[in-house]
Amino acid sequence: MRSHKAIAMMVAPLLGILSLAACTGSGTPEDAEAVSLDQDWSKAEPITIDVFDVPANYQGIQSGWFGKIVKDKFNMELNILAPNVAGGGDTLYNTRVAGGELGDLVIVGKGKQADELVEGGLLLDASPYYESMKNASAYDPAVQKLNEGKDGVYAFPTTVSTIKPTEPGESIDPTFGPFLRWDYYAEAGYPEIGTLEDLLPVLKEMQDAHPKADNGKPTYAISLFKDWDGNMMVMGKQPTTLYGYDEMGFVLAKADGSDYQSIIDADSEYVRALKFYNKANQMGLVDPESTTQNYDTMFAKYQAGQVLLSWWPWLGQSAYNTEKNMADGKGFELVPMEDQKIFTYGAEAYGGGLVYGIGSKAEDPARIAAFIDWLYSPEGVQVTSSDTMGAAGPEGLTWEDGPDGPELTEFGRKAILEGDADVPAEWGGGKYKDGGSALNVSAVLPAEVDPNTGLPYNYKYWPSYQETVANPLTEDWSAQMGGATTTMQYLQENDQLIVAPGSGFTAPTDDSEIETLRNQVKASIVEYSWKMAFAKDDTEFDSLLAELQETVNGLGYEKVLEVDMANAKAQNDARVAVANEFG
Repeated sequence: MRSHKAIAMMVAPLLGILSLAACTGSGTPEDAEAVSLDQDWSKAEPITIDVFDVPANYQGIQSGWFGKIVKDKFNMELNILAPNVAGGGDTLYNTRVAGGELGDLVIVGKGKQADELVEGGLLLDASPYYESMKNASAYDPAVQKLNEGKDGVYAFPTTVSTIKPTEPGESIDPTFGPFLRWDYYAEAGYPEIGTLEDLLPVLKEMQDAHPKADNGKPTYAISLFKDWDGNMMVMGKQPTTLYGYDEMGFVLAKADGSDYQSIIDADSEYVRALKFYNKANQMGLVDPESTTQNYDTMFAKYQAGQVLLSWWPWLGQSAYNTEKNMADGKGFELVPMEDQKIFTYGAEAYGGGLVYGIGSKAEDPARIAAFIDWLYSPEGVQVTSSDTMGAAGPEGLTWEDGPDGPELTEFGRKAILEGDADVPAEWGGGKYKDGGSALNVSAVLPAEVDPNTGLPYNYKYWPSYQETVANPLTEDWSAQMGGATTTMQYLQENDQLIVAPGSGFTAPTDDSEIETLRNQVKASIVEYSWKMAFAKDDTEFDSLLAELQETVNGLGYEKVLEVDMANAKAQNDARVAVANEFG
């Protein structure tokens, strides 16, 4: 599958999750009367629409089984425009905005980008269509909240949920955690891991015991990539989540509001993470291609068994935990680190950090509105959240509703649990993973209940899956983890989880001065972070840290930090408020 987990966009700081409120726009249809979307769009004239998609990791025409479903239902092709692929950063966005047309369908952050698009008249007021959007309107409180203070409906929320915001939005695995090759960890005798730093000798023992993967290529404990770097080195941020922190610009904020850190402080969790990588590199544990490879190259190494540590379950497990590997007792599982208190995102009652919108110059806005509405339907959620997001994919291909509830088909088990499969021609052909949705975001949280089955969209909740998935890997993990059957169960039972209530908080948009300063500062932070991770020794590391601090302070770091610190504290106030609101 070309797209990776949507929540990666929460992980990767590509977006400022900023304010969409108090904006008005000029992209309102001249005829403001309600427009019915209830028609057979498959009989409409064929069109190709441009989809400007911030989280996409693929650029070009959507092909494969998802492309065929969209074509069959809407007689529409999706031409994905992906900033991640087109050189990264804001170049593609700025170029198209300057040209007066971003896309027919846009998927952007509900912050600065959305503000600019509404104010510049590049987003359409979808109010005339909203009345007949039966699926999206099921989440009307989130839609209204998102467009609060505006003169219409310009945007639609993503990863929206009816689950309480004080409950984890990830109920099988958290977004973050220390996931190791469990079979190698078991072979080492399940050594105790007290802290982050205690992972290193364990990883060293594992790598030394298995210097080459099955493909004959070198094995490394750690492999990194740069694609998603933003305010900081994104892989430097991940270890901080093991201690309950997440980012707000240049601030690390603890989920419970008990601590706020400047990332460049010598005793910050971010600098601690960079020291961890530096020590690992000095021990020969870091893939030397980390500084040049992209996410897809790194992902392929996980698939081949060349990497031993994953900070995300949807990386290591998705890539390597095939049905065959798990039957052989091989795969990634969370290890018990004694001092961890893992950050988890509460379910977002008002939606996550990305939004859908219709371009003001879209040729057929009604059809795009119908497509957006379909994304909120059970079918839409299943097919756009398949594979790495946890949903099962298209009914009739990967799963069916059997006499005892939903269950994966033989094809589904091969495509999802064994890693991939050839799709039948009538479903679009090609490889299953290559044909998945390139949108890389789901309208609805996959932990939500599918009204058609009465069970969550995430197939890992299904009794049929749980009954048949038992294998030597999961059985050994459960035996060592006190009988827990899921990662979340283990963490909750051992008080090693900290939930950040899903408040839908959006920080104010940076003014022009702060934006300019931030862009200068973050470039230096990312540059020095990579240098520090690969410093030759502790002395060079400390020298580079001092240079970093001096450099960014000279560029206005403190002024931006003041803004981020205020936003982090306001975010906590919103979390407290939503926790009280929903009990």
